[in-house]
Amino acid sequence: MDIQQIFERQHKRVYRVAMMMLQNSSDAEDAVQNVFLKFVEKGQEFKDEGHEDAWFITVTRNYCKDQLKNTWNSRVDFGEIPERPTDAEKEDHLLPYILKLKEKYREVIYLYYYEEYSVREMSKILRRGESTIQTQLSAARGKLRKMLEKEGAKYV
Repeated sequence: MDIQQIFERQHKRVYRVAMMMLQNSSDAEDAVQNVFLKFVEKGQEFKDEGHEDAWFITVTRNYCKDQLKNTWNSRVDFGEIPERPTDAEKEDHLLPYILKLKEKYREVIYLYYYEEYSVREMSKILRRGESTIQTQLSAARGKLRKMLEKEGAKYV
């Protein structure tokens, strides 16, 4: 297991997931450090690339949920936008709107459009039923559409 290679593959993903949930660049950077510390301490082995991706997303989500439960944790930096994969100049103008959605909608939009997970895969990662995922995706799209129409922004 080459930790450096895994870090190179996963650090941006961990940062993006944390940024989507915590909405603060400093907290997202802390999440990257803590998730990789857990990875190294645990000595996690992966069956394949899909298992690796899912592990990092799940551990990051759990870390972020714990951080959000922390009552004295205040987040104020909404200015920085996370990096995304190059093939995903995926509607850069949508990210500020996505960040305004409730967490359950941000998660499904992110996993579906940015990480390109199927509904079935998202169901396993998020531990929600496939029909729930589909409903949340549909609702998230509708909410995004309304926000964009309200502000006169263009969407595809």
